[in-house]
Amino acid sequence: MNIKIRKGELKDANTIARFNILTANESENKELDFETVFRGVKAVIKDPHKGFYLLAESKGEIVGQLMVTPEWSDWRNMNFLWIQSVYVREDLRKQGIFAALYHHLKDMAHYKKKVAGLRLYVEINNETAKEVYEALGMHKPGYDMYEYLC
Repeated sequence: MNIKIRKGELKDANTIARFNILTANESENKELDFETVFRGVKAVIKDPHKGFYLLAESKGEIVGQLMVTPEWSDWRNMNFLWIQSVYVREDLRKQGIFAALYHHLKDMAHYKKKVAGLRLYVEINNETAKEVYEALGMHKPGYDMYEYLC
């Protein structure tokens, strides 16, 4: 499969939002409101300080995505790039689409030289995703995640 990687644009917001809803449903069994997600996607695309989307295209169609958000590390005086909103079309999985997105981001991070590393979180029971991430060379850093929702 010939895969082209590019940054997401406003014209892609509908597809990105639909993919985000599918991801939440598949990975966490959560139902998200399309309009809220759509506005959130547009907010990221319009404000590069929030992050950006990388999209995988094949034959002119978006077949996969991930969102990248920066997190400043004062310990390292650099950003970590967090990978979020990962989605690959169900009918095209296990064909290297996520790997292409990941390697593209990794290359971008090495090129910028001010990136401490790439991070992501994964739903605790998503064993398939964990296997993919480990096969790409990622490892568990030894942290648990906690949150407070407002």
